[in-house]
Amino acid sequence: MRVETASEPGTPTRPNEDHVSLMLPASGRGGAFVVLDGVTPPEGDVGCAHGVPWYVGRLGGALLELAGSRREMTLAECLAEAVARTARAHRSTCDLSHPRTPQATVVAARWDEESVEYLVLSDSVLLVEGVDGSVRAVRDTRLDALPPGVTALREAARALPSGSPERATAAAEYVAAVEALRNAPDGTGFHTAATDPAVAALAVTGTVPRDGVRALLGLTDGASRWSEVFRAGDWADLCALVHKEGPAGLIARVRAAEEADPAGRSFPRGKPHDDATAVLVELPDRSDA
Repeated sequence: MRVETASEPGTPTRPNEDHVSLMLPASGRGGAFVVLDGVTPPEGDVGCAHGVPWYVGRLGGALLELAGSRREMTLAECLAEAVARTARAHRSTCDLSHPRTPQATVVAARWDEESVEYLVLSDSVLLVEGVDGSVRAVRDTRLDALPPGVTALREAARALPSGSPERATAAAEYVAAVEALRNAPDGTGFHTAATDPAVAALAVTGTVPRDGVRALLGLTDGASRWSEVFRAGDWADLCALVHKEGPAGLIARVRAAEEADPAGRSFPRGKPHDDATAVLVELPDRSDA
């Protein structure tokens, strides 16, 4: 069984707001992993004294513990409880009603001898590679379906010179429009794990037979840029690259692509560099169990 992870901040001077953790029982016949991508808030008050890295560490740790030890709970139920636990951990010190309270995207997967269960919330990605070589991307596509007016604000900001005051102003307007759609109380827009356990019921979830799965690959959007932003290959190509070069090799290729287009002219994106995390689990052949 091969298991590899890599996680790297987008900027060395800023803390990594991604999180990855795994649980692999000694028997080798089951396990779980969690990948979170913390949402970087704009400058200013966020209502929390702890910050995004603290939040993803607490939420990721709680989710992994529940996913690994509470097999009678679904992953959505585990996420709901993990969100509730994390909220309780700082409700007495922080304003959890603040719209910029720490929050994160979520990928979780767990497996045993019979099945593989998964959960995806927001724009991180889970790749499920079949024993036949096929690769299926499990994605929450709601963030892709922004209203035309919000998309227009994004394109207008990206068309302005990088580093200019005009672009900063336009980008702030776009960010505000996106924030209004994140975890909107009317259920529209898109969703991240923040303080409300009910968001877990909105995640993309499913279960597939263990016999049909060769490998699982969890990616934050900083790592999936290789396919989604830089278009260096499709999901099957990305999976093949990680099998060959490992998660660290994928991130190195993303960094090279970012450096080759620092201003985002050829490949427009929200940040020149982003935190990037990947975890690869190659499941053992059942015949070897």
